[in-house]
Amino acid sequence: MLESDVVKALAALAQPVRLQVFRALVVAGPLGMTPSTMAEGLGIPASTLSFHLKELAHAGLVTQERASRNLIYRASFERMNEVLGYLTRNCCQGAACEVDAAADPCDC
Repeated sequence: MLESDVVKALAALAQPVRLQVFRALVVAGPLGMTPSTMAEGLGIPASTLSFHLKELAHAGLVTQERASRNLIYRASFERMNEVLGYLTRNCCQGAACEVDAAADPCDC
């Protein structure tokens, strides 16, 4: 993963509403959520949510799929794991570390 991609992802998450939206999509798992469900559950106006979803999608952290007349948004677990992997690669310069490198990444 390129450093510029990591910076873009972290910048997208460095905003409270986008972080809440992303976390809600992580909790929803592979089923994802419609914007109306997210807006209602998070108490965010639809236009505001649309702006934040666009930013998360631009960073590659969420995907969207059309299902009939609805859009379904999902967290991109692959991208999330790439960012986490980038941040923890070569952790602690090879010394014992609290990050469990053998732990399975999220494979939702």
